[in-house]
Amino acid sequence: MAPSLVLPRLANWVMKQVLVKSCHGVATKMKSYGFHWGDLSPKPLQQPFPDIATCGLEGRGSHTLVCDFHKALLRTPSFFPSFILVAFEGGSIFRALVLLCSCPILWILSYEMKLRVMILISFCGLRMKDMENTARAVLPKFYLENLNLEAYEVVDSVGSRVFFTTMPRVMVEGFLKEYLNADAVVATELHTAGCYFTGFLSNSGLLVKHKALMDYFGDSKPDLGIIANSSLHDHLFLSLCKEAYVMSNAEGKVMPRNKYPKPLIFHDGRLAFLPTPSATLFMFMWLPIGFLLAIYRIFLGVFLCCRFTQPLGAWSGVGLNFKDNNPQRSESNKGVLYVCTHRTLLDPIFLSIFLGRPLTAVTYSLSKVSEMIAPIRTISLTRDRKQDGETMRRLLSEGDLVVFPEGTTCREPYLLRFSSLFAELADEIVPVAMNAKVTMFYGTTASGLKVLDPIFFFMNPWPRYDIEILEKVPKELTCASGRSSHEVANYIQRELADALGFECTNLTRRDKYMMLAGNEGVVQEKKGRRLC
Repeated sequence: MAPSLVLPRLANWVMKQVLVKSCHGVATKMKSYGFHWGDLSPKPLQQPFPDIATCGLEGRGSHTLVCDFHKALLRTPSFFPSFILVAFEGGSIFRALVLLCSCPILWILSYEMKLRVMILISFCGLRMKDMENTARAVLPKFYLENLNLEAYEVVDSVGSRVFFTTMPRVMVEGFLKEYLNADAVVATELHTAGCYFTGFLSNSGLLVKHKALMDYFGDSKPDLGIIANSSLHDHLFLSLCKEAYVMSNAEGKVMPRNKYPKPLIFHDGRLAFLPTPSATLFMFMWLPIGFLLAIYRIFLGVFLCCRFTQPLGAWSGVGLNFKDNNPQRSESNKGVLYVCTHRTLLDPIFLSIFLGRPLTAVTYSLSKVSEMIAPIRTISLTRDRKQDGETMRRLLSEGDLVVFPEGTTCREPYLLRFSSLFAELADEIVPVAMNAKVTMFYGTTASGLKVLDPIFFFMNPWPRYDIEILEKVPKELTCASGRSSHEVANYIQRELADALGFECTNLTRRDKYMMLAGNEGVVQEKKGRRLC
């Protein structure tokens, strides 16, 4: 062979063996895995275990069940939405953007490396307190909405439940113990430094389910095991159980709200959608447009006359549905007391626009910026019953007044307990059923910046407000006829709940903030900067 041909032939061989085969391998992975980032394990083997539909539910009160939380209980086993929620709600929008931009790299990584990269991006430098708030107030909503009904019925039938997952324990333990009554949660542990996560795994590394099961149960075997995949690792996991079933239909049936293990009444966070890769990409593409659209919509409500606000607002995508069942004006010299359900800080503004006249609203907490730009008069209450009562009586003598007896907003179809103070102030009470619907961002928050609430609400592509003014409360059902203020408040709460199709509760503002923010919802003076 001529010496001049040796180098070209050698280069051709290297190109073929190294570059071509590696690129072919990458392309094969991308084709096989696509967007199923939650499960990059080997291809399923032939199914040796029966389908979960054949699992009997009777007589399992003494049985112990083991299962992989994501692969058995969630209809969407992808880990990506959970990590985006941690990055966005616990961290920042920039952390979530970095995680989204890492997707092309995640496609070609192995299962273990993919998880390590997502953990590093989501947790590096994240405060433990922020993660605790996210796990308590944000993640449970998405887990409940993603539960597989068939798998949950099996879990609910047993007496003891042990969950295994390769997800970090801090992301799942709170939900599993509070909503699914887990006896134990065995999951991946994260390394911390002080009150911060480092983004790395602890010395035990990524959880291996079948090894963790052997370590937990020792020589004994759990009675029942379920899982949604049938890879080699899953077969090893199920083979350690006395009885095993597989979810052949991974998506399964949607869990209806009335079958939730615990009612979902309170939750926090800004994202109103499951942040899958495609949905998250659309959100980031929408943000610049949505922000400009929000400024335009706020401008309409603050600076323009009421007669122009409705049509221009509807033209910009704000859905408005208004129904007035009480066209009569006040029969006395005092103003009308409008008793409203509370969905966002924009409730009194939309009501004022619909009625076409200025109103005065009383609130418990409102940011200074929102108070300055509000197109209607707003008065802050002090939570002192006597002083607040005198304030509202004075305001009623000056004109119509809007009150929110719940004291705070609620996102779900529930009404919180009504404060009875308003019933002692007026005989002319008009209930107003208000409901706000969003598709991308929630316009309320318990632990975030309230000044951003109107911006986030109006950043939704198609926000919607439904307002129905009910008939005036008959005089014989008010305090003027001898009824107690509690009876009047409970009656109006039931009427509003029936009009909206909601459910009444005895929960209060304090209950909400204790659950979502760990405080009573009272702003306290800052006594110094705390790092953790």
